[in-house]
Amino acid sequence: MDRGMPGEKYRRGLTVDVRRAAGSVVIAPAGELDHHSAEKLRTALHECTAAGEARIVIDCSGLEFCDSTGLNVLLATRVEAEEAGGAVHLAEMPPIVARIMEITGANAVFTVHETLDEALGAPSGD
Repeated sequence: MDRGMPGEKYRRGLTVDVRRAAGSVVIAPAGELDHHSAEKLRTALHECTAAGEARIVIDCSGLEFCDSTGLNVLLATRVEAEEAGGAVHLAEMPPIVARIMEITGANAVFTVHETLDEALGAPSGD
């Protein structure tokens, strides 16, 4: 009997919703962002940066987990966006995601907002 990978039956897949709001592209990943699912988010974010989107807001409220692969996707997107003159804002980080950002120091390189509305209303340069 094939049981798959350890813990696989408990893993929740990642969905990625992309929409426009208040002059921004809002990317809303939901589920577990890890080495199994990061490519889905990487693809959506890369499409935004490649299209020259100046402002990307990542609504983290639906994330249940984020490992180092997921963190690297977010960091690489920030670099791509800034090289193109854009910005990445993070909003509504659940405690588990906020903790990995804090431990790694990544929260120091992102503009982080408590709410999505706050992120959408913030000036682009913030």
